[in-house]
Amino acid sequence: MDGPLDRSATWPYDDGEPGRFSYARADHPTGVACEEALGALDGGHALLYPSGMGAVTTIVLTMLRPGGTVALAQGAYYGHRALLDHLAPWGVEVVEFDQTGSPPGEADLILVEAPSNPLLTMPDLAAAVAHPAPVVCDATIATPLRLRPLENGCDVVLHSATKILAGYDDVLAGVTVARDPELRDRLHTTRRLAGIVASADTAWLVHRGLATLSVRLDRQEASARLLAERLAAHRAVATVRYPGVSFLVSFDVADGKAANRVERAVATIENATSLGGTRTKLEARHRWEGDRIPPGLLRLSVGLEDPDALWSDLERALAQA
Repeated sequence: MDGPLDRSATWPYDDGEPGRFSYARADHPTGVACEEALGALDGGHALLYPSGMGAVTTIVLTMLRPGGTVALAQGAYYGHRALLDHLAPWGVEVVEFDQTGSPPGEADLILVEAPSNPLLTMPDLAAAVAHPAPVVCDATIATPLRLRPLENGCDVVLHSATKILAGYDDVLAGVTVARDPELRDRLHTTRRLAGIVASADTAWLVHRGLATLSVRLDRQEASARLLAERLAAHRAVATVRYPGVSFLVSFDVADGKAANRVERAVATIENATSLGGTRTKLEARHRWEGDRIPPGLLRLSVGLEDPDALWSDLERALAQA
């Protein structure tokens, strides 16, 4: 990556006036270098945050008025709905909709996910941007290498950079990339005033991850395709979901007990949460998400290990389903 790691919190004034950097809650050199790289990937104006949920919170506080309605994609990351429900005392309303079609007319802000996590549906971006409300697309799983939502008319792209952008399971971070520089400035003001700013160390680690993003995604995607095909042919698997791109697969076994047996039987694969890292992870999502998803759903985030070794591990585990 380019640029040093500068952990300074303050910088001296230049001839009695603040320079480009004065206080790290506003901006810092390591963060700006990372943001420039992120903006180039998505074709817009990027900001970095200490987590993906910090980015979502900044979007809601900036782009939605009290009493406004968020149209949220069904099956999208459950944390989005949990946050919006938490903000209900502020007058935030939520309407979930099938993102393969058009958003509801009453929406003041539209939040889609490409693809949704863990049901892996893809949004109809043309239908979303035809609505008069601003559109935010969470493209964490697709990455800017497989989808550039700003080019499809979306107003903001959202990423949990904790996942494949950083890629090594050693940092929490979030990203927004706005099409309009004025909107980027409004998001920046909220971030600065609320203190939702990523540290220099976080920015350095995300920037480091971007250097290997392309080679990691190519390898993880190829393995995910192979595993999705083999899972679809396995007698213990009822449903396989794979959107055709990226590293995430979800599949259903008979029920929650069967899913738990598979979790406890994997060895090469790590039974852990999160996704997008170099280590392959599998978990039953019903424990977190409840009845919004099937009890037997298992989410598989494919890493960089040998795909045949991963399949051998899955075959042994599925024998317990």
